[in-house]
Amino acid sequence: MNATNAPSSIDPILTSVLQRRFKSITEEMGLTLLRTTHSPILNEARDFVTGLYDAQGRMLEQTEYIPVLAFALQPVCQRLIDTFQDDIHEGDVFLHNDVFTNGNQNNDVAVFRPIFFAGELFAWAACKGHQADIGGAVKGGYNPDAREVWQEAFRIPPVKIIDRGKRRDDVWHLVFANVRLSVVEDDIKAQIGATVMGERGIHHLLERYGSATVRLHIEHLFEATEQMVRDEISTIPNGTYRGESFAFYDGVEEASKMKINLAVTVDDESITFDFAGSAPQTPGFVNAPLAATSSAVLLSFLMLINPDIPHNDGLTRTIHLQVPEGSFLNASYPAATTFGNSLTGPISDAIFRAFAEALPQTVTAGWNRMLSLVLTGDDPGKAGAPFVDILFISQKGGSGAAHGVDGYDHIGLINCAGGLLAQDYEMFENQNPVHLRKHELKQDSAGPGQWRGGYGIETEILIEGENVAGVVFGDGIEDEAKAFGLFGGGSGILNDLSFISPDGSRHTPKSKEIVENIATRTVFTQIAGGGGGYGDPFERPVEVVLNEAKNGLVSIEGARQNYGVALDPESLELNIEATNALRSNRS
Repeated sequence: MNATNAPSSIDPILTSVLQRRFKSITEEMGLTLLRTTHSPILNEARDFVTGLYDAQGRMLEQTEYIPVLAFALQPVCQRLIDTFQDDIHEGDVFLHNDVFTNGNQNNDVAVFRPIFFAGELFAWAACKGHQADIGGAVKGGYNPDAREVWQEAFRIPPVKIIDRGKRRDDVWHLVFANVRLSVVEDDIKAQIGATVMGERGIHHLLERYGSATVRLHIEHLFEATEQMVRDEISTIPNGTYRGESFAFYDGVEEASKMKINLAVTVDDESITFDFAGSAPQTPGFVNAPLAATSSAVLLSFLMLINPDIPHNDGLTRTIHLQVPEGSFLNASYPAATTFGNSLTGPISDAIFRAFAEALPQTVTAGWNRMLSLVLTGDDPGKAGAPFVDILFISQKGGSGAAHGVDGYDHIGLINCAGGLLAQDYEMFENQNPVHLRKHELKQDSAGPGQWRGGYGIETEILIEGENVAGVVFGDGIEDEAKAFGLFGGGSGILNDLSFISPDGSRHTPKSKEIVENIATRTVFTQIAGGGGGYGDPFERPVEVVLNEAKNGLVSIEGARQNYGVALDPESLELNIEATNALRSNRS
């Protein structure tokens, strides 16, 4: 061991200071995006991630506004370094989205800026954001009819878009000539700006502490983080734990379902997630690139361990992933894969089922699966300007309950782990030709349990645009896809999505479907189901059920059937004798 690596040269306080400073820099980058991007997908729903990486592309820190994007930046950064090698210079900026060169979804476009200090490459600032359009056959980027990647998006492998401070107009115009909406160009400029904030933050840090000191303490930070993860894993009993789940309807074959087969092996201080035996890749777009599956695994596992563990390269060193190439969780070129991020739901279901045996008091019941609508068209109130919006506002279902804790209401998708915000109502109506008529918690939607699942929501939107089309993609309309309960808890209710035309006719689309020619003043309705419950519902305190009934969250019949609580239908007062009889007879 040389002197620079000697333990005596490490200041643990400085290590902690640097970790928090890296975090604050990524947070500042995120705030820059919130204030400068134009698409509601970014500035309202916050569908992006920011990160810092060292000269080798190893993660220093990241801020997970949307966690499913978070762990897909490091592999791209390392691919970019391998691609350009000695052709990386101060003032360069790189662009990337390609799922077959380590990307997670083609709509998620990443911007990378190398950070030089004293003439030496020291780090990278990066951000990845979901763009409102990225070319392909369908406006908005989600194409249930896609059978290959070229039908989904304009692919951008690692490419230098700014060279030593000068924009490469040939590359720039090539990219944006293949994108329908000008807002995308604006948002990429905002992402570039966010990386400037990352560069400034790193420069200030290096000017204060010096590059050699910071570099030494980065290695110590990685090692300390790795040990924290090892300590967490060591508390899980050794063994192999199995879980399975299914994704439903590949967009091609009716009633198709794809199995996720998972074996989790805990071996002292390391853990392996093995997906051998999972279904082969589909002919449709219900496939995931490896980066999307990796992110899904990591964000799900992080929900089961100490939330204060820093997010850097040390985090992943003892977590191993085995996903067969050619399976629908690691699809081979040139498969369509846009649905990949949305497979986080069934992947996390398999993970939580596997850990139910090993970590019964930590694991959560199932979360509501994603069912989404991308709405596109022209806005007559803005001179026919085009609009695209992913209606995140209507996707806010409930999370699963855990031991001692009810699920979160109105939280949304597990791939966002609560980070996905519903649009502000007024901004939603201002940015799109729509009128929000209903957005409220759905009665009896939560999976019953000693600790109930989170409540889902019911949304009703009047569509007032012209030339409107919608792309439906998601899951959770099949009984097997309900958010599952654990240890006696019940399931949440199913998702539902419909269009009611001005003439009163109703169209309920499949879970993957392009809906054309949506008439002006069509009413869109959606139910996002609740999360699964945990534990015997008849063990839930009577006074808690009573309170939720008085607040309209539990119906009279729901209280009786699900919880064994009898209420007077007029006064909503508790009938103690009938309640005792119901609960005694049940037991």
